Amino acid sequence: PPPSGSTPPGARFSVDVAEDADVGSNSLQGYKLEANKYFTVDVKESQDGSKFAELVLRRALDRESEPNPPRTGTAQLWINVTDANDNPPVFAQDRYRVSLREDAVPGSTVLNVSASDADAGTNARITYGFGKMPIKVLQKFAVNDENGMISLQEEVDFEDTRGYTLLVEARDGGGLVAHCKVEVEVLDVNDNPPEITVLSLSSPVPEDSPAGTVVALLNVNDPDSGENGQVSCELSGEAQLSLVASSG
Repeated sequence: PPPSGSTPPGARFSVDVAEDADVGSNSLQGYKLEANKYFTVDVKESQDGSKFAELVLRRALDRESEPNPPRTGTAQLWINVTDANDNPPVFAQDRYRVSLREDAVPGSTVLNVSASDADAGTNARITYGFGKMPIKVLQKFAVNDENGMISLQEEVDFEDTRGYTLLVEARDGGGLVAHCKVEVEVLDVNDNPPEITVLSLSSPVPEDSPAGTVVALLNVNDPDSGENGQVSCELSGEAQLSLVASSG
């Protein structure tokens, strides 16, 4: 019978046996009763190894003071947290500097830029591209949209342009964008031979011409820069002629 106000302390009440299909440490290990001032639980084991429990009344019940001792239940809640695109891409550097020889062939790798994203799934998928730049620059360079590899598309000429600024963008799957700059310095190479232009020529030369008579006026030029553009001139052969540099 259920406990009543006249039930003496020490009275025992059977509890339905719990079942667990697992074995070993995963099988039923025992029973536990939430702490209260009226009942305690006594766990016993039968000869076949199964465990059962009995409720033991600790003190007399008083319906007028507490007709129904509170009971609780438990449940597991699985909360699935979905990703929000709350992290923009981040470049390893916001500015890169790289040197490129002017004899680099189209298809050469200039630089590999890299960005990361702290989000998950499609929100973390990054694609690369160029920002707004002059058509002249876009014709010279290309960027791989998947891995950020920047390559040369057309030959560069130091004598034409000594450097380029590339604006690179990294965009994640949710539309957030990061930017970085790539400064490309073009290195000069000695790719231009000197050019000799005959501006005037007196021929034949009279045999009684005095020393110092101008026989020919030449212009020598090298389009390269620095030491590569410095030219020295000399005459070959047995003629009684000499070279004289003039200003300009």
